[in-house]
Amino acid sequence: MGKRFLYILLSFILLADARKAVAQDSCRVQISLLTCTPGSELYSIFGHNALRVVDSSLDTDIVYNYGTFDFDDPGFYTKFVRGRLRYFVSREAFPDFVYAYQLENRGITEQVMVLGCGEKQEIQRFLENNIREENKYYAYDFLYDNCTTRLRDILEKHADSTGTVKTARGMTFRNGIHHYLDRGKMHWSKFGIDLLLGSRIDKKMSNREAMFLPEFLEEAMDGARVNGSAYVGVKRVILERNESAAGSSGIWTPLRVFGLLAGLIALLSFRNNTKGFLKVFDKLLFFITGILGCLFVFMWFGTDHKQTAGNYNVFWAWPLNLAAAFLLYSGRAWVRTYLKAYMVALGLILLLWAFLPQQLNPALIPLILLLLLRSWKILLHHGEPQAIG
Repeated sequence: MGKRFLYILLSFILLADARKAVAQDSCRVQISLLTCTPGSELYSIFGHNALRVVDSSLDTDIVYNYGTFDFDDPGFYTKFVRGRLRYFVSREAFPDFVYAYQLENRGITEQVMVLGCGEKQEIQRFLENNIREENKYYAYDFLYDNCTTRLRDILEKHADSTGTVKTARGMTFRNGIHHYLDRGKMHWSKFGIDLLLGSRIDKKMSNREAMFLPEFLEEAMDGARVNGSAYVGVKRVILERNESAAGSSGIWTPLRVFGLLAGLIALLSFRNNTKGFLKVFDKLLFFITGILGCLFVFMWFGTDHKQTAGNYNVFWAWPLNLAAAFLLYSGRAWVRTYLKAYMVALGLILLLWAFLPQQLNPALIPLILLLLLRSWKILLHHGEPQAIG
């Protein structure tokens, strides 16, 4: 009951404040960019942007959101995995928007744009036309066409210059993504994203491209100019985030887990009474890396996701490991040849680590070393001469 009362009170204050400001404008319309702080879940870790349009002549206060998708869409998961899920623009009352973010303990900052009446009405008409059923859907692209870049494109049409995103200077797209994941201490999510997203996201971002992330768009708008004057007239905090309620990350990061695993298996590899266990482990290790390799190839060639192409992870997670897993100890000549070739590939990855076109996750180093060790030990089991060390 208390929270609901505070929400109603907050909504009343915000509406009164906005309408007072708009009333001073001859066209009685106010356009502002809303920037929402990251949430605690992966889908919200990058934050969010939306456009707020207050029209006191119509007594409306609406938020336009380009980050909407329908969970009830037939074939949702298939479309999502294959990059064919349609996103669309939606709208909701501003107090409802604020209340939703208050429940998630996420902050909201508002930047009110300095625009002429004609420009405000043009944006308002565009948004209303864009929300029509025949216009509202678009093919989502995480880097180049998302809920933030759509707003950047709308606002850029009315600015003669865009501010510099100093925070992102010299960053690649992957660095920008890591910026959020590291701050949110989402180490396993970072590891998973580094596995799935290929070398295309290791391209350096231009100033404009950096605005695919909400906070970078906010920073750019702070420095944008219209007719020589600041684009942002008023900047204010609508909702504060309670930092004390934020969670903390665990100690079991991917690097620690794989490091401990590699160390443990290395110790067992030189004991005589663990051969039965290690045979099972080897089959499981090759089977899992084979499954991962098949996934990387599928995401590269079998989906519309542009950022999963050119994935250098496939050079340590060979799809053929899936078949080799069942024949590692068969003694067949081709298996020995296969393992030798695999060891060469693993060694080259480690040697060329810093020069690869794709930034691989550091947690892979102990895993690759483990694959090297177990491949060598399997070769020794077949009576091959020592290949390493």
